[in-house]
Amino acid sequence: MANPEPQFGGAPVPRHVAIIMDGNRRWARGRNLPRLEGHRRGAEAVRNTVRAAAEMGIEYLTLFAFSSENWSRPQQEVRDLMGLLRLYLRRELAELHANGVRVRIIGERDELDPDICGLIERAEETTRNNGRVTLIIALNYGGQAEIARAARELAQRVARGELKVEDIDEAAVWSCLYAPDVPEPELLIRTSGEQRLSNFMLWQTAYTEFVFDDVLWPDFDRAALERAVATYCGRERRFGGQVG
Repeated sequence: MANPEPQFGGAPVPRHVAIIMDGNRRWARGRNLPRLEGHRRGAEAVRNTVRAAAEMGIEYLTLFAFSSENWSRPQQEVRDLMGLLRLYLRRELAELHANGVRVRIIGERDELDPDICGLIERAEETTRNNGRVTLIIALNYGGQAEIARAARELAQRVARGELKVEDIDEAAVWSCLYAPDVPEPELLIRTSGEQRLSNFMLWQTAYTEFVFDDVLWPDFDRAALERAVATYCGRERRFGGQVG
């Protein structure tokens, strides 16, 4: 007998939730604290959100951790962010694994330090058979770059005679994305009050429901996640074929 869908307020929870984690620097600035403290508190919010998502029955959680544009930030801030990433992958792996969390990283790895790539590979390999929730971290990621990468791969397939131009369709593009086996997010949350995608999952969010929350990311907690899911569950989703 199949397991029933996880419910929230009588409605199925979204299988895949994506979050643009925004507001770490503003949180710190508002408290006269260094930027690093905002990022540290943001890492704690990640821990709490992953735990809450697993408990709510969300199957996939994608977090926008570092965009390809973030390299233009002050060098010290970039070093701090990479240092926090190292700490997260080292310190949280055991707990993530014990709690049935599968870790996956999407984005370009060429610009990352070799030790970070090693930590990523270890986390992915250690947790690859876990099935409670899949945590997808978008790192050195850009949505336009992902689509361009898919276009290059399709062009290479055509050049090798493996694919005809007329056979390139939406499914073919999807197959060349970073995680083609992961379903599109039903819900995307952005914190801090900003209302834009910022080059995040441009292809995958064609019919995603958006929730914009004024809370700054370090203050995001289970209540905020539940609030966003409740908003999603209260909507009637439309996919272009419905009128009115």
